[in-house]
Amino acid sequence: MKKNILLIVLTLLFAPAFSQVPSPLVQKHKTILLQNGAAHIGNGEFLSTASIGIADGKILFVKNTLTYELVKSEWDTIIDLNGQHVYPGFIAPNVTAGLTEIDAVRSTRDFNETGEFNPNVRALIAFNTDSKILYTIRTNGVLMTQATPRGGIISGTSSVMALDGWNWEDAVYKTDDGIHLNWPEKYNRYGWWAEPGGNNSNENYTNVKNQIWDFFERARGYVMEKFPDESDLKLEAMRHIFNGEQRLFIHVDYAPEMNDVVDFARHFEIKFPVIVGGYDAPLIADRLKENKFTIVLNRPHALPEFEDDFTFQYYELPYKLHEAGILFCISSAGDMEAMNTRNLPFLAGTARAYGMSEEDAIATISLNTARIFGMDDQVGSLEAGKDATLFVSQGDALDMRTNNVTFAMIRGNYLDLTNHQKELYEKYCKKYGLTVDEY
Repeated sequence: MKKNILLIVLTLLFAPAFSQVPSPLVQKHKTILLQNGAAHIGNGEFLSTASIGIADGKILFVKNTLTYELVKSEWDTIIDLNGQHVYPGFIAPNVTAGLTEIDAVRSTRDFNETGEFNPNVRALIAFNTDSKILYTIRTNGVLMTQATPRGGIISGTSSVMALDGWNWEDAVYKTDDGIHLNWPEKYNRYGWWAEPGGNNSNENYTNVKNQIWDFFERARGYVMEKFPDESDLKLEAMRHIFNGEQRLFIHVDYAPEMNDVVDFARHFEIKFPVIVGGYDAPLIADRLKENKFTIVLNRPHALPEFEDDFTFQYYELPYKLHEAGILFCISSAGDMEAMNTRNLPFLAGTARAYGMSEEDAIATISLNTARIFGMDDQVGSLEAGKDATLFVSQGDALDMRTNNVTFAMIRGNYLDLTNHQKELYEKYCKKYGLTVDEY
């Protein structure tokens, strides 16, 4: 009993010391005008002096400030950006942010279910809007993520989530956007690129591939039956893949396996096949393009896969895919991917440094992603009729030295841009008598 009382007392004493995540803000203004901003539209266009009208959570227009006639009475709020940069909210595909908090603590990891075939598992209902990680991510301009399950052969179903809301019902942007299939590798590789250990054939490859084909054959037969004899949750979850309402995200990196994936997608008439990974995609670009594949490119800030590859192999992949005319976007998936999601803008910055134009690089984390997800009528660019999901940065958002988000909104709702890391920064600046500019 004494131990329980002591625990309660300690909890009450120290609870205030732990910062809470910001609550969603209530929108108080129906009409907002952002003036004199440098607008990166997201579709490849740039407007150096832009006025952006917003009403009821939607973008009304994006016009040149020099030709726009301002009538102050039309707007509840007018914000002069003084040349700051305006971007569409960046979208992070294929990440576990919101599904995990501390990688070393199993109870905070809710993205990997037991079993090999789990198309019925939904990341949506596991999404935690109280995750502290989410609020560090959005302060870099990443305002949406694709909450993606992991593990098994078929991991489950992802959903696109906004990084704001009281719960997952508030945060969901697109429910059950696609199913994730982990394709096996033909070769087992040992060591790493700096200390290669050779490779050998994966004797289990054909067996696993046949399991995938058999499962899809059963699923296709099931969904073609108007009145199946027995209900099957796993097969029922595949229905929207075959009718084209969901994407099939196939996690695969290398050319030999990707060729098999193309044959697989053609056989089952997958309407929206998406490769996640795509390290060797430039080698078979024509075949991927011919078969209408899109690509979610894994984190370009990575070491090359093979000892003979250039050290900048990953850095150049975005430019090579862009030149090949393949629709692709960039993901931050990899080690500590939930926390590293905040670095998504800087991955696009590396793509720019290795050949892409600034506006095309921005599209790889905004409009391209929205197009791959089938959401480009809602988000991804600063265009009339789309949701006012955007942010303002004092400097270049793709440069880690200048990215400083000062204003952001999702669906026209303002965001509180504080987080526990900013609080710690301010705390210790105060302790040592420093200002933000001095540090």
